[in-house]
Amino acid sequence: MIPGTHPAAAAAVLSVRSGRLDGVTSSDQPPYRSGFACLVGRPNAGKTTLTNALVGEKVGIVSNRPQTTRHAIRGVVHRPAGQLVLVDTPGLHKPKSLLGQRLNDVVRDTLSEVDVIVFCIPADQPVGTGDAFIARQLKEVTTPIVLVVTKTDAASKKQVTEQLVAASKLVEAQEIVPVSAVAGDQVELLEDLLIGLLPEGPPMYPDEQTTDEDVERQIAELVREAALEKVRQEVPHSLAVTVEEINRKPDPRNPDAVFTEVHALLHVERPSQKPMLLGKGGATIKAIGSEARVGLETLLGGRVHLALHVTVLGEWQDDPKKLQRLGY
Repeated sequence: MIPGTHPAAAAAVLSVRSGRLDGVTSSDQPPYRSGFACLVGRPNAGKTTLTNALVGEKVGIVSNRPQTTRHAIRGVVHRPAGQLVLVDTPGLHKPKSLLGQRLNDVVRDTLSEVDVIVFCIPADQPVGTGDAFIARQLKEVTTPIVLVVTKTDAASKKQVTEQLVAASKLVEAQEIVPVSAVAGDQVELLEDLLIGLLPEGPPMYPDEQTTDEDVERQIAELVREAALEKVRQEVPHSLAVTVEEINRKPDPRNPDAVFTEVHALLHVERPSQKPMLLGKGGATIKAIGSEARVGLETLLGGRVHLALHVTVLGEWQDDPKKLQRLGY
């Protein structure tokens, strides 16, 4: 048994790893499974980092800022035993704005449509009111729950053990698994457990597809991720990004490659926030562009020219029409 693993989890891995049972002939292979698993947890519980680790590549942006994830992001895990579609959701919280209410609605709508719920609780922070709030929401659902204690690399063994005990008291879970997405500890075990809980069925996505996010949203999110790392104070909550234009053409430096021009707007709520994003002499916005461009060139497969502009969209978090314009 893997150290620190729930006994039932250790047993389950024997039945699903590599899509076969040890000692069973190929004619007795278990049926292929496919379905959806929703990751829920309070803000900064490590849901997106875990999603990226399970998929094996970046499908969602990561930041230590609350409300980094603002949409339900799907990442597809392909394994011989089945296909697992992960739905990374915004952090469930007590909303202070219309945006916050809508983010919670995204989570609740997702919970009703999945086959498994993955409740993430970080190992390096005490179980708190936010976790209890989510646990109360989950008592209303009949979907199987797998409780994951995340960020075990950031906590001592004693902390992890105490967190496993505390977390087990919150909900009735099928399994409880400690995981470090950063270190890769028990990520494969979790994959096996989740696939084993899915219904029998054919794959829903082709082998090469790892997300169903459209390119425009992925571009906007990469720009927002870079901006979140460069600004402080109240700006992260008030920041939204939209892509105004994407032009793809042959790269003048290499006719066989593609050159992409991207024009994006960074929206803030108050005029005082605009200079925070621009920085002295435009230094901050230039740094945001440089950092975002690295991810964009990987995403788009070629050189990118990124033009960023900052605009004020007053109090957009509580305005239904502005939220719709921004895609929320």
